[in-house]
Amino acid sequence: MTQSPGTQKDKNKKPQGPGVLKVMQSVAAGALGVQSSKRREEDFGSHSPLPYIIGGLLFTALFIGTLVLIVQIALSGQ
Repeated sequence: MTQSPGTQKDKNKKPQGPGVLKVMQSVAAGALGVQSSKRREEDFGSHSPLPYIIGGLLFTALFIGTLVLIVQIALSGQ
């Protein structure tokens, strides 16, 4: 039996984690509550949770920072 040239490369290739854009989309959709169950299962099925945890923490920090900035701008106008 002979193997096709691509088969050997596929065996040696490590599975890649999610890209930055995919993680950002998943975190934003999850935060807004509009993520589909299919996408959620895909996110938690085969990847390490670390990118999603980091993305969630960054999203939360940006969200809180934006709220603080909006409140400061609103209060400075009084």
